[in-house]
Amino acid sequence: MTEKPERVAVSDEAAALLRSLTAQHGPLMFHQSGGCCDGSAPMCYPRGMFVTGPSDVLLGSVDVGLDEPIEVFMSESQFAYWKHTHLTIDVVDGRGAGFSVEGPTGKRFLIRSRLLTDEESATLNPA
Repeated sequence: MTEKPERVAVSDEAAALLRSLTAQHGPLMFHQSGGCCDGSAPMCYPRGMFVTGPSDVLLGSVDVGLDEPIEVFMSESQFAYWKHTHLTIDVVDGRGAGFSVEGPTGKRFLIRSRLLTDEESATLNPA
């Protein structure tokens, strides 16, 4: 049986930081920014602090080794540009946006992307 492809993943380093941030802030969520404030950085919030609406797309969720996965959202207009890509949430040294919970840690989340394979695209973007 073939595993269903996912649109979003998380690096081991980002997963470790997310476990630490969850211990401090409780359950988390991501919203992939559309360019405001911190470019196109993935913004991490305590779940419920950023209100999603009907124009947001749930890309999927990432398992970081906690009881619950962390959901990842993107605005519908942004998704139109990114729908052919697989996104990996990673972390690097540096100062991110003041709105994202990792800001005080000296780390910042970023997105690494690659084009979906033809097989992934056919499964995730049905005609």
